[in-house]
Amino acid sequence: MLVMNNYPAGIISKESKYSVKESMDRLQKILQAKGIIIFSRIDQQAEARKAGLDLSPIELLLFGNPRAGTPIMAAFPLAGLDLPLKILAWQGSDQKVWISYNEPAYIQQRYALPDTLMKNIDPAPLVELALA
Repeated sequence: MLVMNNYPAGIISKESKYSVKESMDRLQKILQAKGIIIFSRIDQQAEARKAGLDLSPIELLLFGNPRAGTPIMAAFPLAGLDLPLKILAWQGSDQKVWISYNEPAYIQQRYALPDTLMKNIDPAPLVELALA
């Protein structure tokens, strides 16, 4: 896990040996194989280019399972700010590629969610598969 003083609390970042695109391709394939819905994949570098701006490679993936997220949002509607789940693949100034996501415990604490609602919203095992 990457730990840096300038990172906000509750974010997990893991280094990837793949490019941003390949990291996201691998993750998307794993998610889809598990029956998890991909709501959107945003190539933020491409969008920046369309606006005439320069940005290092960075992609955002929004995904989830309504069976896991809906009970959380039904009980705590503001949790919809963090659901569906998001994973960010990005390239740092040192050219290293990172996969970052909200730590499930952070989401749980932020909305005071009971343990019973937290099952199936931890992306860590899927990220580990994608990074292998």
